[in-house]
Amino acid sequence: MTPYDAAKVLGLSGEITPELAKKAHRQACKKYHPDINPAGEEMMKLVNEAYEALKDYQGDVKEQQTEYGEALNEALNAVFNVPGLVIEVCGAWVWVTGDTKPHRERLKEAGYKWASKKKSWYFRPADYRSRGRGNSSMDEIRAKYGSTRPGGFGNSRLEAHG
Repeated sequence: MTPYDAAKVLGLSGEITPELAKKAHRQACKKYHPDINPAGEEMMKLVNEAYEALKDYQGDVKEQQTEYGEALNEALNAVFNVPGLVIEVCGAWVWVTGDTKPHRERLKEAGYKWASKKKSWYFRPADYRSRGRGNSSMDEIRAKYGSTRPGGFGNSRLEAHG
């Protein structure tokens, strides 16, 4: 995960120090813990990955949407246990495939957008501007940003991908 994506997940912006990263990590752990959040297991993976990227980081991250962690949490919870959906997290983006057609409206309401070239739905930061014009394949995205597939109560076919 890049420092920019990690800062978004932890809600940081501007000058980042290891102390600020540690404080933001603790706050995020309290907020997204699996005991109080259905998608908490996946959020904790993202929060921990974000902290790993920033724990020794000293520098400036440009101003950005600082509520991305909450938006990401809401997007994951909106589709987490929907039967037939395959959820995959690559970096700070969420990709959804599987039997999505019956859940199209639910995906739209949760802020997901359709990527016709990839035949997938995605959720990304609202302030993100793509430079690649969607030319990367899902395999290239997985290789560059990493990939996890959260398990869920009704989603036995979901597993780690990598």
